[in-house]
Amino acid sequence: MSPPSLSRRERQVLDVLHRLGRASAADVRAALADPPSDSAVRTHLRILEEKGHVRHEQDGPRYVYLPTVPREAAGRSALRHLMRTFFDDAPDRAVAALLDETAADLSDAELDRLDALIRQAREHGR
Repeated sequence: MSPPSLSRRERQVLDVLHRLGRASAADVRAALADPPSDSAVRTHLRILEEKGHVRHEQDGPRYVYLPTVPREAAGRSALRHLMRTFFDDAPDRAVAALLDETAADLSDAELDRLDALIRQAREHGR
């Protein structure tokens, strides 16, 4: 079963929560570009909670919201979706596109890390 789809604003709110780890509605609103009203942010948080993406904890008089899925797992899920949607499930095409955009900005240490990951994939993939 696939998770319920998210609106653009719900995705933005969830992205803020993943970035911050935990946040009040006011924290989320402050982190959004072109933020909606306070009540709209709270509504989006309630909807995300109903969809199972967010949970809240009481912190004194306010609620603090946390994503239910760890950031790394959410990133992997988003990456799988991106690969299916834009790269025909081909990891090499996704990596090639990423490198086309960022290769000039990669440090020697980052290139060494990528090289090591490729070598590791070759060893474990056989």
